[in-house]
Amino acid sequence: MADTNHTAQRFLDLIRKSRKGKFKVYIGMSAGVGKTYRMLQEAHALLRNGVDVQIGYIETHNRQETHALLQGLPLIPRRKLFYKGKELEELDMQAVINLRPEVVIIDELAHTNIEGSKNSKRWQDVTDILDAGINVISAVNIQHIESLNDEIKEITNIEVKERIPDSVLNRADEVVNIDLTADELITRLKEGKIYEAAKIEAALNNFFRNDHILQLRELALKEVASHVEHKVESEVTKVNALRHERFMACIGTNEKTARLVIRKTARLANYYHSKWFLLYVQTPRESADRIALDKQRHLINNFKLATELGAEIIRVEANNIARAIMGQCEERQITTVCIGKPHFSLFSIIISTGTFQALLNKLSCNNIDLVILS
Repeated sequence: MADTNHTAQRFLDLIRKSRKGKFKVYIGMSAGVGKTYRMLQEAHALLRNGVDVQIGYIETHNRQETHALLQGLPLIPRRKLFYKGKELEELDMQAVINLRPEVVIIDELAHTNIEGSKNSKRWQDVTDILDAGINVISAVNIQHIESLNDEIKEITNIEVKERIPDSVLNRADEVVNIDLTADELITRLKEGKIYEAAKIEAALNNFFRNDHILQLRELALKEVASHVEHKVESEVTKVNALRHERFMACIGTNEKTARLVIRKTARLANYYHSKWFLLYVQTPRESADRIALDKQRHLINNFKLATELGAEIIRVEANNIARAIMGQCEERQITTVCIGKPHFSLFSIIISTGTFQALLNKLSCNNIDLVILS
């Protein structure tokens, strides 16, 4: 309880430094680690400190220990909607803004809102609430972070549909990891503290395998470590300034490989908290009247993904891709260029132009790194 009081006091101090809404996110490697439980503990600690804290939306998943913590906490009534003949409940964003509590607790950050809601995603509701000057404490699992989508799918063989842009976490003033060992998490599952009995066996054989948990735990720890490192760099005075990183991802028209390059470059840029760009060089054979419609659609989808992950899109027309890359590096002061593995089509095109060595020499002379992503 002492630790909870301490973290609650730190967040309270942060709130009082600014009139803008402050944002704290609890992150975990999976369901059942205790994110909601910890948020409710903090809500009680804030309440004891005289803070006007209210519950905007909490999902207890019928876990008795978690549900018990709701006692004594002010609840903002949920918005009721009828969808496909059923009455469903959502966070009432407007009620939160109208009531203006000092702190509001909002669970399930990656949740998709019911059709007819003002925003399609709950993280967008949270953004509006923060913009209104209200402080928010929320929670999300590591598998819902957009740029980690490929890695999560490779680990678990599950493609997570509900995702939040990395920019949402970047906005957070505090990111706190709720950590358990794999054995502790599996024990909680077997004891029925995460899912009802009928779902336990399937969970143990799929998502909650020991090797999956260990890899997800590593991703969660790395994510939080990245935010802590950025906080140290931004708040602790340094004698020697670090090089200001600027990343540029280069893609072709191959949809799958392009998405991989986009997500991995976004992860790098997110780690360094730096600006990044997405470059697509349109050659004459890929002009609007010659490129296939499906490839045009893939390009648009990839541009949209990159924009959601914080990239600035660069689209240029050129005969020589390598020279176009060099030109953009100079114009945008790029420090790192990211491309796909040698068997990717873009890499093959660059080599076939005969100017690949010139590109390497130019990058080297300008102290620009070349990252070939697997």
